[in-house]
Amino acid sequence: MNRAHVFRSHAAGFSMVELMVALALGTFLMIGLLQVFDASRITYKLSEGLARVQENSRFAMDYLQRDLRMAGHMGCVADQSRLLSLSNRGFRSAFAAQTWPTEAQLETTPEQLHFHTAIQGFEAANTAPGGALTLPAAATWSGSPALPAYVSALSPAPMAGSDVVVLRYFSAEGATVVSSLGNELSVETASWDGLVASGGVDAPGLFAVGNCQRAIPFQATSVARGGSRTTLTVAGAGLNRSDLTTETLEGSTLYRAESEVYYVALSPDGGEPTLYRARYTAAPGSGALGLVGGAPEPLVEGIENMQLIYGQDLQTSPDQPPTGYVARQNVAQAVQTGSDKRVWRRVGLVQVAFLSRSTERAGVVAQTAMPALQVLGVRVTPPADGRYRSVYESSVALRNRLYGN
Repeated sequence: MNRAHVFRSHAAGFSMVELMVALALGTFLMIGLLQVFDASRITYKLSEGLARVQENSRFAMDYLQRDLRMAGHMGCVADQSRLLSLSNRGFRSAFAAQTWPTEAQLETTPEQLHFHTAIQGFEAANTAPGGALTLPAAATWSGSPALPAYVSALSPAPMAGSDVVVLRYFSAEGATVVSSLGNELSVETASWDGLVASGGVDAPGLFAVGNCQRAIPFQATSVARGGSRTTLTVAGAGLNRSDLTTETLEGSTLYRAESEVYYVALSPDGGEPTLYRARYTAAPGSGALGLVGGAPEPLVEGIENMQLIYGQDLQTSPDQPPTGYVARQNVAQAVQTGSDKRVWRRVGLVQVAFLSRSTERAGVVAQTAMPALQVLGVRVTPPADGRYRSVYESSVALRNRLYGN
């Protein structure tokens, strides 16, 4: 009797009430754990989005700042001094047929090679301070001044609502011309390899020579890399319609001539807004201009919009010497109100702003509406896609335009 009672006592299980209580407690614990996990996931995605946006913006700003500061570099004398009056013969272009071309004659050369215009901006429609822009913008870029054909033909094409800037300059590093005879000039091969044939251009063909009196961009007909010296031949072929034999080049510095475009476009693989740089080049002896690498360079993804404002010298007339004081700020449309591009020689500062977004959603649920962001005075309303966004701004002094140099 006692053993049967003991057996029945051990065989008894949980009551229905006990099971329900245990199930409820377990459910509450699981819900709590899921909420903690979800909150941690949201925090992680937000932190990752913030870090990615900061990193991309820093890289984008570094790329553009570095090249903006080089605008107008023409050796030991800046472009605005050389071009204050073409009659002083401080600048000539071997891309023009005339030995000493006028401003109008310089304008007839291929636009990519307009080294007499070191910087030129293009303002997207309705993006001046006080304007409003809703993203994504229209499919086709429009603005003022109108994009030149070589920029509008880029693929991928510039995005609507985002500004464009063109920069031209001589490379920061150069090689001393050790000999100049007839239509040939030579530099030390060690200097050629380390200073001229660098910067991602494997076979440069566009060059410039400069000293403290002259600056001449040109295209080499051929380049012969030797053991101790590298020799460039300039025979008036291809883009080079006049030779340099009228110049004494020995003791001058040989530079790589840089012509590039910065703009924002949608990448072809996934449609991510990206900061692009198109760099123009031409192989020695070739009559055709092309892009370094055959296509624009995708520099930084996640750059959704770029706005630019230009600081102008107190003296805006290109016929008068600059003062060196930046006295006013205008968008590209106000800087260049007509066809005279010489006004860009009085730009000494550029304000840059990027609207950057995370490449993936940084929130769990997309918002029904996103607050507008101010990008250099432009009210930009992004889509409600759950991505983290932030605005980064910087002011860049064009060091070759400082103090009226």
